[in-house]
Amino acid sequence: MSELSGSAPPARAAAGRRARPEGASCRGARTASARSMRGSARAVGTGSASGRGAAARRERGRNCRPSAAPEPPFPAMGLLSDPVRRRALARLVLRLNAPLCVLSYVAGIAWFLALAFPPLTQRTYMSENAMGSTMVEEQFAGGDRARGLARDFAAQRRKSGALPVAWLERTMRSVGLEVYTQSFSRRLPFPDETHERYMVSGTNVYGILRAPRAASTESLVLTVPCGPDSTNSQAVGLLLALAAHFRGQIYWAKDIIFLVTEQDLLGTEAWLEAYHDVNVTGMQSSPLQGRAGAIQAAVALELSSDVVTSLDVAVEGLNGQLPNLDLLNLFQTFCQKGGLLCTLQGKLQPQDWTSVDRPLQGLQTLLLMVLQQASGRPHGPHGLFLRYRVEALTIRGINSFRQYKYDLVAVGKALEGVFRKLNHLLERLHQSFFFYLLPALSRFVSIGLYMPAAGFLLLVLGLKALELWMQLHEAGVGPEELGGASGPSPPVLPAQSIGLASLVAPLLISQVMGLALYILPVLGQHVATQHFPVAEAEAVVLTLLAIYAAGLALPHSTQRVVSARAPDRGWMALKLVALIYLALQLACITLTNFSLGFLLAATMAPAAALTTPFGPRPLYAALLVLTSPAATLLGSLFLWRELQEAPLSLAEGWQLFLAALAQGVLEHHTYGALLFPFLALGLYPCWLLFWNLLFWK
Repeated sequence: MSELSGSAPPARAAAGRRARPEGASCRGARTASARSMRGSARAVGTGSASGRGAAARRERGRNCRPSAAPEPPFPAMGLLSDPVRRRALARLVLRLNAPLCVLSYVAGIAWFLALAFPPLTQRTYMSENAMGSTMVEEQFAGGDRARGLARDFAAQRRKSGALPVAWLERTMRSVGLEVYTQSFSRRLPFPDETHERYMVSGTNVYGILRAPRAASTESLVLTVPCGPDSTNSQAVGLLLALAAHFRGQIYWAKDIIFLVTEQDLLGTEAWLEAYHDVNVTGMQSSPLQGRAGAIQAAVALELSSDVVTSLDVAVEGLNGQLPNLDLLNLFQTFCQKGGLLCTLQGKLQPQDWTSVDRPLQGLQTLLLMVLQQASGRPHGPHGLFLRYRVEALTIRGINSFRQYKYDLVAVGKALEGVFRKLNHLLERLHQSFFFYLLPALSRFVSIGLYMPAAGFLLLVLGLKALELWMQLHEAGVGPEELGGASGPSPPVLPAQSIGLASLVAPLLISQVMGLALYILPVLGQHVATQHFPVAEAEAVVLTLLAIYAAGLALPHSTQRVVSARAPDRGWMALKLVALIYLALQLACITLTNFSLGFLLAATMAPAAALTTPFGPRPLYAALLVLTSPAATLLGSLFLWRELQEAPLSLAEGWQLFLAALAQGVLEHHTYGALLFPFLALGLYPCWLLFWNLLFWK
C-alpha cells in the first residue's frame, strides 16, 4: 500500500501535465522566463530595459511556438457542396414544388384583391409643405364672360370649319397675353378610321402671361384640346375668362401658358416637342417663337356643357406613367372646399370604408384603373406631358342626371385655387408617390403594398425554373424520389444528355416571328390593299392576325430544322429558358407599369408552369391559347366594359378588339407607346416557346 500510495502522486502529476492545455504550458514558460530574466538582471545589475524586454520576447517565442489545430472528427462541408445534403435538398424542393406554386399563385391573387380594403389602402395626404393648406381666397367671377366667349368660339368654328386661329389671337391679345401660333403636320403610318384622318395638319395657339414678381424661369400650363369630334367650346371660354382674371393679379411668381391645341393629342405632342426642342415621333412643326420657363405642372380641361354635375379626373399617362400624387390631392382638396363632386374612372368615391360594400366598390374602381394603365395609352393630353417630367392632370366635366349642378364659376374657382397653390412651389413636385393605385380619390395603395402581389405570381415561374434546373443537374434524383408525385413523369437521364444546340432553332424562329409581327403589318399594307379589297387600316389588322396565327405552325417548322437525334431532355432545357425569359420580361415591365405586368403574370404564369410535352396535350393547348397575349387583350376589353356597366356582345367585343389592335399600332408610331413592341418583340416570341414545347418530340 505504501508503494502504491507513493507512486500514485507522480502518475497523477504526469497525467495532469499531459492533459494540461498548451496555453497553460505557455503561460508557465513565460512565468519561468520572466523569473529567470529578473534574477539575471539582479545578478548583473546592468542592462537597459529594452534589452531585458527583447530577451523576454525571444524566450517566449522559443517556448510558445504555434501548434497545428486539431482536426475535427468529421470534415466540414456546406449544404450545396455535400452530395448527400444536396440530393436531400433537391428531393425536398421537387416534392414541395407543386404545392408551393399553387400557394404562391393563390396568395398573389388574394393579395391583389385585398388592396381595396382598409388594412392595405391608406388615406391620401399632402406631402408638399407649400401646398398643405387651401387658405386662398378664390375671386373668379367670370362665369357670364366664359359663356359668352364659348358661344363666340363655337360660332367662329362653325363658320370657318376649323380652329378659329385669328379669333383666338385677337381675343388673347385683348386680355393682355403674348400670343404665338405654331403650325404642324403629320402623315400617319396608315389611316386612322376612328377619327377619319390620314394627312393631319393644324395650328396651335398659345398665350403667355408673364410673371410680374419673378423672372421667366418657371411656368404652369392650362391647355384645352380641340379635336374633330368635340369642339370643347365651354373649356375654351373658361380658359379665356381665367386668362383675363389672372392678368389682373399681381401675385404670380411663375409664367402661365394658356394653350389651345388642334387635332387632339397630335397638336399637344407637336407643341411639347417644339417647346423642348426634340423630335421623337417624326412630327413636322414650325419652331416656337415664344417660350416661358421650365414647365412645373399642367392641367388639361375638357368641358361638354355650361353646367356640370361632377368633375372626372384622369391620371393614366403614356406607357402607364402617373403624375405625382400631391397634384391629385391638391385638386381634390379644392373640389371639396368648393363643394364640387369629384369622381375617378366615372365612379363616386365611397365615404364609409367600414362596411364591406364600400371596399368592393373601391375594388371596381381599382380594376378600372389597372385596365386603363395596362393599355399604355395616354388617357388625355396630360399623358403626353408626363413624358417630359411635367406633372399633369386631365379634368373632364360630366353633365349627367344628378340633382346638383355647378356652373363655370365653381369650376373656375377650383382651377384658380389649384394654380395659386402651384404658384407657391419652390421646386418640382417630388415628395409624394409616383407609383400608386387608386381605389378612390381619398384612398391610395403605395408601391410597397401592391408589389408583393406581382412578386407572388413571379415566384411561380421561379419555383418551376428551380425544379427544372435541379432535374437537369441532379442525375441521381429519379421519379421514385419525388415523394410519390402524381402524373406522368419523364425519365431522368444524366445531365450530359442535354443538347443546347436543339434550342437554337426554337429560339431563333420565335424571335423571327416576333420581328415579322412588328414590321410586316405596316410595311405590307399597300401590297395587301393591291391584292385584296380592304382598306389600309383593315390590311394592317388582318396582317397582324395572319402572322399571329402563323406562329401556331412553329412546331412543324422547328421539327424540320432540329435533328432527329435531339436529346429527350431538350424540352426541359427549352422550358427552363422560356421560364427565365418570361420571368425577366414580366419583372422588368412590372417595375414601370405594374398593371400590365400583373395582368400578364396572372394569365400566363399558370399555363407556363403546367405546359409539358406529356399529359393532356389538348387541355394544355387550350390553356395556352386562352392565356395568349391576344386572348388576354380580348378578355380585358370585355372586363373593362363590364366594370363600366356597359357589357358587350360577342360581335361588339370582336369589333372593339380589332379597333384596339389598330389603335395600338397607330399610337406606337404616333406617340411612342411601348405596348405593341413589347408584345410583338418580347412576349409573343416567349409564348411561342411554350407552344413549341407543348408539341416537342
